[in-house]
Amino acid sequence: MRALEEKIQQEGKVLSDSVLKVDAFLNHQIDPQLMKEIGEEFAESFQGQKITKILSIESSGIAPAVMTGLVMNVPVIFARKRKSLTLSDNLYVSNVYSYTKNESNDISVSREFINHNDTVLIIDDFLANGQAAMGLIDIAKQSGAAIAGIGIVIEKGFQPGRKLIKEHGIRVESLANIASLQNGKVTFVEEVASK
Repeated sequence: MRALEEKIQQEGKVLSDSVLKVDAFLNHQIDPQLMKEIGEEFAESFQGQKITKILSIESSGIAPAVMTGLVMNVPVIFARKRKSLTLSDNLYVSNVYSYTKNESNDISVSREFINHNDTVLIIDDFLANGQAAMGLIDIAKQSGAAIAGIGIVIEKGFQPGRKLIKEHGIRVESLANIASLQNGKVTFVEEVASK
């Protein structure tokens, strides 16, 4: 998605060979127009899949998930990372390790909102090592829901997340796929392929 790649080039900050900071438009401050375009792109990519729910994870996955749900006209569910007084039992739970935070957390979704009659589209902001995506896949499988695929805003293609998900036979669609963050520069997969 050209508009997303341009935004990454203009406003993204490479912090290391494995960390890209995009808080100017995706996961702290949100660019609503870009999120709308992202939602439209995911809706087009997964059209005809009979999706009944969008499944994401708090907090950075919510904006692209909501915009996708808006375009597809389906509800959006997000897995919570923290315990809540209002969300305490009758839950699907999965444990997710975060490399950026260097900690494991349980994520949970109420059984009330997802079941075997659903076909879910999983949406998240980043795909790196695949742990958040695998946690969401686990929750969808616990519910008996079918998984139409996973929509990722930014994939770090040099990390093993896609391979892990594909081993489970699940379709992955990324809007921007980064080949490298070496030397403080963002290089996209298609740039490498065209050389």
